Amino acid sequence: MTLVTEELKARSEVYYGDEICQEKSKFLLQELGLPRGLLPLKDIIECGHVEETGFVWLKQKKKIEHCFEKIGRVVSYAPEITGYVEKFKIKKLTGVKAKELLMWVSLNEISVDDPPTGKLTCKALGGIFRTFPTSAFELEEEKKVEAQVPPLNHASKVLSNK
Repeated sequence: MTLVTEELKARSEVYYGDEICQEKSKFLLQELGLPRGLLPLKDIIECGHVEETGFVWLKQKKKIEHCFEKIGRVVSYAPEITGYVEKFKIKKLTGVKAKELLMWVSLNEISVDDPPTGKLTCKALGGIFRTFPTSAFELEEEKKVEAQVPPLNHASKVLSNK
């Protein structure tokens, strides 16, 4: 069942293709104050955003599962993911499930604290929620770049040894 109709697309910013959709989805997450690695989708074929309502969607070729290593959680992303976005929050989320014990739980909201505390909360229907460090959802390449940059005090020592 698709929630994205042609009428909805007519009122939206719509993008096609993995490269531009990856860029736009990560940019939107960053603008909302959410970690850019929160939606590690692959082969995105379409994404869109209705700015007036906050409705967003992402369509990928097939369902994927991703393990967030820092927290040891497996998350399943359906071929179509939808939700309503606002600053620090995605609500009425569809297409995202997290493995909790031995069963899959559909997430319906993801948010970070305002003001930022470094915590991200995932909520499911029925009041179930879990809180995790936002650092667990950072992009891998961003972490690698940070690790390669020497500390400032180290750089000044190198310069003073000349």
